[in-house]
Amino acid sequence: MKRIQIINGPNLNLLGKREPTVYGNQSFEQYLEELKSQFPDVQLDYFQSNTEGAIIDKIHEVGFSYDAIVLNGGAYTHTSIAIADAIRSITVPVLEVHISNVFKREEYRHHSFLSEACKGCIVGFGMDSYRLAIEATLKF
Repeated sequence: MKRIQIINGPNLNLLGKREPTVYGNQSFEQYLEELKSQFPDVQLDYFQSNTEGAIIDKIHEVGFSYDAIVLNGGAYTHTSIAIADAIRSITVPVLEVHISNVFKREEYRHHSFLSEACKGCIVGFGMDSYRLAIEATLKF
């Protein structure tokens, strides 16, 4: 059974409440149940933190033993060299995801420090971005 760790960064604990016109009305916990039913042969583990160091610690914890990480770094995407370095330090492939199309948003969201360290990026497909990332990880 493949093991995939989903990691969500700051403010994504407020999905379903935060800016529903951008992020939708569904909490991630609700969506996670859908993902688990769509991928019954995959162990999907979920972690969310608003703290950069906790995200780095989780990447280190699973980065040598899982099959993949699906990471939505939230705002840390645009600011964290430390998370990018953590991704570069592990052996597990990381896919960067974003719910919104960051390229249709504010200019400062157009640059990702994480993208260079990740195997690939999926942006702008709403919560479905996570499903697409999981499907991609199952192909490598």
